[in-house]
Amino acid sequence: MDLTVIWAFIIAFAVFAYVVMDGFDLGIGILFPTFDVGRERDRAMNSIAPVWDGNETWLVLGGGGLFAAFPLAYAVILPATYPLIIAMLLGLVFRGVAFEYRWRDPGHRRLWDAAFTGGSLVAAMAQGMTLGALLQGIEVIDRAYAGSWFDWLTPYTLLCGLGVVAGYALLGSTWLIWKLDGPGQAHARKLALRSALATIVLMGAVSLYNVFLNAEYAERWLTAPEIYFAAPVPILTAIIALSMIQAIRKARNSKPFWLSIALFFFGMAGLGVTMWPYVVPPGVTIWDAAAPERSQVFMLIGVAITLPLIIAYTAWAYWVFRGKVADEGYH
Repeated sequence: MDLTVIWAFIIAFAVFAYVVMDGFDLGIGILFPTFDVGRERDRAMNSIAPVWDGNETWLVLGGGGLFAAFPLAYAVILPATYPLIIAMLLGLVFRGVAFEYRWRDPGHRRLWDAAFTGGSLVAAMAQGMTLGALLQGIEVIDRAYAGSWFDWLTPYTLLCGLGVVAGYALLGSTWLIWKLDGPGQAHARKLALRSALATIVLMGAVSLYNVFLNAEYAERWLTAPEIYFAAPVPILTAIIALSMIQAIRKARNSKPFWLSIALFFFGMAGLGVTMWPYVVPPGVTIWDAAAPERSQVFMLIGVAITLPLIIAYTAWAYWVFRGKVADEGYH
């Protein structure tokens, strides 16, 4: 297989892993104000305390991989989305600081709770709007970004941002269904049903918007023979969505979380169908943006060593902290 295609799939895997793993703890931050002050909030936060910082490893891998394997894409996407990237990083910093200090500074816990929620919401919204800015197209002239400072701010990017916020809330609420019991779990189940409906509606709205956004996107989804290859994605997405809602209503324990991950997987598969083979729509393909072949080979050796280690220690951490959350202090 073409090395460039292999690198495209490695980065796509890293992005998917980040979205799922950091998505559910960002989702808990987004939903945090809906939980009662005290035991409910403490247990919700303790459910992610052992793993939240390790989840962000995938963001580093995805961003670093883009810089190393597709330097032209990195050089175009960042200038086009600087305000969003800065907002995302500041949001992640605020929520990380709040995570630690709410336990060590109980006198200002209300402030730290607000920072935890605000940081999570800003990070999620910025990630969704960055995705929207990429999908709507970035103006490139002579291999450099040629747009303005605020090209990323459009109704479409705002819709994408809301979709990611709703999706992360879905991941967070279904995670809490799995990890909590009693009143906290019942509350998470109600939030999961609302988040699921919002996510499905917003996914549909973004998908419909895509058809009118770009003639090439419409051709890929609505004309033969492309439609025959693309059609299974929305069909399977609909089946997964209905199964997830049913699992939430039937009070399943872990099934809603796994189905919400499947929903994200098919959502990202749909994005892949929409964008392929562009890494910066509408004019820069993965081959246009790729690093020299020798560089790709050298980096692939490093990834072949480090990626299994990352997966192994991540799996071990989740295995060690499996089961329901205990009524204990911060891990």
